[in-house]
Amino acid sequence: MITLYGLKNCDTCRKARRALASHNVDIHFVDLRAEGIDDQQLDRFLHEAGWQRLLNKQSTTWRSLDDSDKQNIDEAKARQLLRNHPTLIKRPLLDSGESLVVGFDADRYDALAEAAKTSH
Repeated sequence: MITLYGLKNCDTCRKARRALASHNVDIHFVDLRAEGIDDQQLDRFLHEAGWQRLLNKQSTTWRSLDDSDKQNIDEAKARQLLRNHPTLIKRPLLDSGESLVVGFDADRYDALAEAAKTSH
């Protein structure tokens, strides 16, 4: 099962959902604002993607943080920020169970969708 993490009102997340639906791929959608993310998942994502790739410094949430929160970012601080503010996770985040796709990449989504269809 493919899990897509994002925000229900995010245009890019909607585009990602449409791309997967066009391939008739069932997904589980997790709204980061409403549901958040558990520590185990966050640690896995940080391990696989790296905090630099996962931390969305372009987000409204980032811009609303205190300047002290934005300075001297390392992995531990990034983990704490992502834990406290799951909307800082770059989205959409697609988890196929075997790989992560951070951000929307139509070609990678198409390839994953095709692979998901052939694995059933």
